[in-house]
Amino acid sequence: MRIVLVGPPGAGKGTQAAFLAKNLGIPHISTGDLFRANISQGTDLGKQAKAYMDAGNLVPDEVTIGMAKDRMEQADAANGFLLDGFPRNVSQAEALDEMLNAESMKLDAVLDLEVPEDEVVKRIAGRRICRKDSSHVFHVEYKKPQQDGVCDVCGGELYQRDDDSEETVRTRLEVYHTQTEPIIDYYKAQGLVVTISALGKVEEVTARAMEALKSKADDK
Repeated sequence: MRIVLVGPPGAGKGTQAAFLAKNLGIPHISTGDLFRANISQGTDLGKQAKAYMDAGNLVPDEVTIGMAKDRMEQADAANGFLLDGFPRNVSQAEALDEMLNAESMKLDAVLDLEVPEDEVVKRIAGRRICRKDSSHVFHVEYKKPQQDGVCDVCGGELYQRDDDSEETVRTRLEVYHTQTEPIIDYYKAQGLVVTISALGKVEEVTARAMEALKSKADDK
């Protein structure tokens, strides 16, 4: 299957993408991973991206599209892929369609993870990260540390990242509504969108997603 995963920040896209890709036996292709890989490997696209990022500018669509194209042409993506973070806007969605059409391919589904805005704010603004090891993540409501402000694993100080503040989260949501949400309508016009609730336990959301994708495949 060739799938695009969409949803607001805090919807759990990265977590769900990893589980779904494993269950479906296809690679999880995330924009963040593409950027890190290209920059660390010193590819031409990576150098271009780094130059824009170092200057504090957004990376142009054509650079992101080029990275995605290179990745989708790798052997492990021959039988499908799950895109996470790409396309991010309608221009990128149109470019993806052109790429796939050129190879006589098409998307099978666009999975839309739906989460109420207040829940997104609660999820992200409540996160607390360990200063000693950023992989130790807690939450003031959903995963409380045994002692306030102290990491259960290593005893490091827990803090809220600047980009996890409520004000920043609401700004990120505005960007999502303005730039990314329009791709849902774009794909709805192609009959590709399946929307599921991303509320509940991780495994419940994964089961919901797998059932929705199966139903979509059965409809074809």
